[in-house]
Amino acid sequence: MKKLLFRSCIELTNHRLTSSALRSFSRSKMSKPLVKPFARTFHLNDSEMKRPLNEYVHLHDLFIRELKPGSRPIDKQTHSLISPVDGIMAQHGDLSKGTVFHVKGQDYNIQEMLGSAQAAEPYFNGHYFILYLSPSHYHRIHCPVDGIIKRQWQLGGRSYPVNSLGLRYGKRPLSRNYRVISELDINGKHLAIVKVGAMNINTIELTHNEERLYKGDEMAYFSFGSTVVLLCENGLLSHTDIEENSEVRVGETIALLNQKGTTS
Repeated sequence: MKKLLFRSCIELTNHRLTSSALRSFSRSKMSKPLVKPFARTFHLNDSEMKRPLNEYVHLHDLFIRELKPGSRPIDKQTHSLISPVDGIMAQHGDLSKGTVFHVKGQDYNIQEMLGSAQAAEPYFNGHYFILYLSPSHYHRIHCPVDGIIKRQWQLGGRSYPVNSLGLRYGKRPLSRNYRVISELDINGKHLAIVKVGAMNINTIELTHNEERLYKGDEMAYFSFGSTVVLLCENGLLSHTDIEENSEVRVGETIALLNQKGTTS
C-alpha cells in the first residue's frame, strides 16, 4: 500500500510540464533570492567555491558550481580508483547471479540498467558502487581513473527520486530513470559510469570532448542531487576498502586496481 501511494504521488508531480516549470524557475533570475537561503539550509561550504555567493545569478548556477583549484586533491597513484563525485557511498559489492544487485529491497539487473544483455556482458560477476549525491553536494562528476571512452549512450525518460524513499518505493529508479552511460577501456578492462538523473530537474550535461580522460578530469554535471553507479568488470579491481554510508569526496580512493588494469 505504501509503495502504491508513493508511486501515485510521484506520478502526479513528475509530469513533463512540472519538470519544465521547475527547470525554468531554477534557471531564471527569479530564483536568485533563494541562493543564500539554499546555501545556509544545506550548509554549503562557500569558502571552497570558485565564486562568492552573491555572484551566482540563479539556483542552477549554484547547483553546478565549480570549486577553487586544489579543493579536491586527486590521489595520483596509478593503481587507485577514486570517487568521481562528492556524495555518500550508499552501497557496493559483487554482482550476484552474474548481473544482479539489491538496493532497499529491490533487485536490479544491469542488463536493464545498461539497456541490453550485450552491454551488460563485460560486467558479469563484476563489482558495483552506488554513490548518492544530495542537494548539498558538489554536483560535478570527474573521471575515476585514466582510460579511453569507448562508448556513451542515453536511456530512460522521466525519473523517480533517488533518495531513500525513492529507492525503496520507486520503480527500480537506478535502472529506469533517465541516465547517461560512459564506458571506459582500462587496458582492456571495462568500467561503466552510469549517471542517473533525479526527479523533475532531470539534467545531465557532458562537459568533455576527448576520448582519453585522466583521473580527476571533469566529465559532466548534474543539475540537482542524483546518483552515480560504477560498474567494474570482473578482475579490474584488486581490493576495496570503503565503508558503506560513508561520506566520500572527489579524488579520494575507493578501491585499488589490479596492476594489469592500470593505464600507462
